[in-house]
Amino acid sequence: TMAGFRAVVLAVAFASASAFNLPSFAPVRPSLSKAAVSAPRPAFVTRRSGIVMGAVAAVKQVPHGGKLVDLMVSDDGKKADLAKSCDFEHQLTERQLCDVELICNGGLSPLDGFMNEATYKSVVDDMKLPSGEIFGLPIVFDTDDDRFVPGKKVLLKQGDLDIATFTIEDRFKPNKVHECKQCYGETTLEHPGVLMVATERGAFYCGGKLEGLNRPKRDFPCRTPAEVRAELPADKDVVAFQCRNPVHRAHYELFTRALDAPEVGEDAVVLVHPTCGPTQADDIPGTTRYKTYVRLAEETANPRIRWDYLPYSMHMAGPREAIQHMMIRKNFGCTHFIIGRDMAGSKSSITGDDFYGAYDAQDFAKAKGPELGVTPVPSLNLVYTEEEGYVTAEEAKEKNLTEKKLSGTKFRKMLRGGEDIPEWFAFKSVVEVLREDS
Repeated sequence: TMAGFRAVVLAVAFASASAFNLPSFAPVRPSLSKAAVSAPRPAFVTRRSGIVMGAVAAVKQVPHGGKLVDLMVSDDGKKADLAKSCDFEHQLTERQLCDVELICNGGLSPLDGFMNEATYKSVVDDMKLPSGEIFGLPIVFDTDDDRFVPGKKVLLKQGDLDIATFTIEDRFKPNKVHECKQCYGETTLEHPGVLMVATERGAFYCGGKLEGLNRPKRDFPCRTPAEVRAELPADKDVVAFQCRNPVHRAHYELFTRALDAPEVGEDAVVLVHPTCGPTQADDIPGTTRYKTYVRLAEETANPRIRWDYLPYSMHMAGPREAIQHMMIRKNFGCTHFIIGRDMAGSKSSITGDDFYGAYDAQDFAKAKGPELGVTPVPSLNLVYTEEEGYVTAEEAKEKNLTEKKLSGTKFRKMLRGGEDIPEWFAFKSVVEVLREDS
């Protein structure tokens, strides 16, 4: 029975907790950050930037921590010397590759390496770096390899390509149950983030400094924060829109109307910045998502919309991940961030129940936005009506308009069956890509 199956899964979850030699915890909401810690800046939180500051200064938004990190080595001779100086090689997982890229290009400024134990604990418990900057989720390097010990330098690779060197400062065994309780508000394996931490990550975490050698090779271009900033308008608001799925009509209406939000200044632009890295198992692959974005950008050709792509690994951590996304987009030059209903939320893999409330992420972002220096823009609850097209749900109710609805399940069924998809729901160009890649 479903109840019996659920009991087995829960037993496995708490057995996993026991495997960490830790107690099990009842689900709780993600913890709010405490007062800033006055400890000195830990290792691997940089104080400097290696990029030309003109590209940063032209944009209204300052990077998180004040300066944009750039750890990429440009000299080929130095790259070769750094690679030769390493003690051994390691093939990066897809999730590790995303983290390394964002650390090295400044997307995760002010970090300049993987978090050591002190920094990890500060972020897990207080949602802050020890130096005081707000930080949504820990950035860790996981391993089961006994060679990863303090003092060793590792050559991190993507196939035959040298990506970065990693000088290990410390190695520690994390309290994973506590990490999941604090960061995800859950300890059950029914949550995809908890499942990832418990079953994909190694038993140990290592902290240490990175030096970037080459950008990863991807099927889609991922420009650096400095490159994105260089093409943003000076002294204008930039509104970020995060997504991990193809953009349909309602999404497009949502982020274009955000430009008229009272929080947003005149002549602002939208940066549509989808994540194209690992996400939930049943999500559309990143390469397919990228193709839909390219087609849609060509079809709409809206000069107030910019499109770029983020090599980010989703955690589905709800409120705390909303803060992580806002922080990253701050480094890319964004002043505002659209917070959708149940942003970065997830459902139980057994019951289908939501782990977070529809407005938990919005409320959390409103509370933390001033400290972070990014203004959240709550997304409109839009519906399609026969009489007036897309309007807010409140307006449709007030005017007694006729709503038209199409569920995601029905859409996928129609897509597989070759049925015509109504254009009020999805763009033709997007539907064509999804069918081509199915």
